[in-house]
Amino acid sequence: MSVKALVSRGRDTPLAVEDVELPEFGPGRVRVRIRAAGVCHSDLSMINGTLAPPFPLVLGHEASGVVVEVGNGVTHVAPGDDVVLNWSPACRQCWYCTHGEPHLCEKAVGPSRPGGTTADGTPLHVALGLGALAEEAVVAAKAVVPVPAGVPAAEAALLGCAVMTGIGAVRHTAQVREGESVLVIGLGGVGLSVVTAARAAGAAPVIAVDVTEAKRPLALAAGASDYLVSDDTLSKAVRGLTGGRGADHAFECVGRSSTIQAAWRAARRGGHVTVVGMGALDDLVQLSALDVFHSAKVLRSSYYGGSDPDRDVPALAASILDGSLDLGPLITDRIDLDGAPAAFERMTRGEGGRSVVIF
Repeated sequence: MSVKALVSRGRDTPLAVEDVELPEFGPGRVRVRIRAAGVCHSDLSMINGTLAPPFPLVLGHEASGVVVEVGNGVTHVAPGDDVVLNWSPACRQCWYCTHGEPHLCEKAVGPSRPGGTTADGTPLHVALGLGALAEEAVVAAKAVVPVPAGVPAAEAALLGCAVMTGIGAVRHTAQVREGESVLVIGLGGVGLSVVTAARAAGAAPVIAVDVTEAKRPLALAAGASDYLVSDDTLSKAVRGLTGGRGADHAFECVGRSSTIQAAWRAARRGGHVTVVGMGALDDLVQLSALDVFHSAKVLRSSYYGGSDPDRDVPALAASILDGSLDLGPLITDRIDLDGAPAAFERMTRGEGGRSVVIF
């Protein structure tokens, strides 16, 4: 079956909407008509050299949709069901899955896997086993999570990555408590999700940081109490907002050694630094061994927010329906598939929050 999809032909090459043939359908598979798909920084990492997937590659892994067809053996969803795609489905059998860490499943898919062909018959790969920036996708049954009907398509799509990662980092990894101070560096879709979750947890103050004044309205709409433009005085400014100590929790949502080090400097002694952004293999973080010892800080990463999508996606969807979770401020651009290449360019420049393709 032929559908339109966003395809990358190689690192730093122009993206294009192409006609592609879907991957083979069969037992244990589900065909999903995509309703909405977010333009995520992880997709950018696949085409700018941070990661090294094979090409040509159908991009997209953060999406919501409707089940069109299910293969033999699929019982948890049926045609017509609303679903969110899960780019890291757990096997439920490996050591990590059986020890309460399904987000670290050793059998989860890598950056891509073979699936489908281009119009001329060239074998394709699909990002994170999904290839969701497409009109339809054929995915493993484990990669679809049913959600209640009525969740807006764009907001539901964000549950598949940005919101799961950001909210999970606050709730599961850092376990932010009421009254603790939070610093968030980097205000893309994930960083804004961290801000939203920190505010919901009762953190105070919630200090949002980015490199331009243009992000201030987004930060405040998401729930930040304070906004700072990043410069060499950042740690001093954070201490001025936190009783002279520094932040109890500093979240790095960029994925660069320089911002990880900035988060470290801005956290208080005994504070927690949580790295949420995915960085490059050769971008090394340097910390003073004496400072590591003397500061008593905790530095850790948050992979997929330490979440279990099968549990957390339906719960977050219910929060959207009852009005307790508002993801509207995270979405700055609602576009069609032809607008996706420009959305990647905006993300490269650090502009806006989340762009979502509406099908």
